[in-house]
Amino acid sequence: MLQDIDLVIEEGSFVALLGPSGCGKSTLLRFIAGLEKPASGSIELSPSSGEARARTKLAFVFQDAQLLPWRSVLDNVALPLELSGSSRAEARERARGPLAEVELSDVYERFPDQLSGGMRMRVSIARALVTEPSVLLLDEPFAALDELTRQRLDERLRKLWQSRKMTVIFVTHALAEAAFLAERALVMSRRPGRIVLDHRLDLPEERAFDLRANAEFAAQTALLYRALQQHGAFDDGSNARSDG
Repeated sequence: MLQDIDLVIEEGSFVALLGPSGCGKSTLLRFIAGLEKPASGSIELSPSSGEARARTKLAFVFQDAQLLPWRSVLDNVALPLELSGSSRAEARERARGPLAEVELSDVYERFPDQLSGGMRMRVSIARALVTEPSVLLLDEPFAALDELTRQRLDERLRKLWQSRKMTVIFVTHALAEAAFLAERALVMSRRPGRIVLDHRLDLPEERAFDLRANAEFAAQTALLYRALQQHGAFDDGSNARSDG
């Protein structure tokens, strides 16, 4: 359940959406994607011109990679293009670029059960990028991965955002992940979910792995933690994860 959400997200920005389980983060993302309709209110995609609005494309990356086990890596990434009418040969050729961007050019003909969890998620991201979306929505895509893999994927995702200049909305429970990735963090309260903090992160544009050990970075994650704590996010006794 969501309450009084009034939000504008700038074109080309990277926004992290934080909040306790069940507060409506994933629901809000699904509303934006058009996968569900709100009972009231509206979602508008409004780039700078009518022509740009017509070209707006959305892609969604879920927590599970959701790859088809009988299709190779290359064919999984090519699938959205095939479904939109491209020939198999053309789709496979165009799928090579996104796979190169996520550093998987050497596994084209492998199948999902031959990949690690991190590699499967990179394939899922490549599949989302193959249609060249202007808006990329991610719902806790790295939550099931080990810490080191997760941090490396965070770095790769931020570089993809910088190179492609797309709008990214990223749902996560991890405070450090939100701080590392995003320009702006939105913190939601417990149900009914509402935005209790809209914070522009005071961190450098270029972010390397060792940023997480920086005192300035710790201060930003602490600010997000306090917002969650002040609005009852941890009243059930659960602990915040501030280490990403």
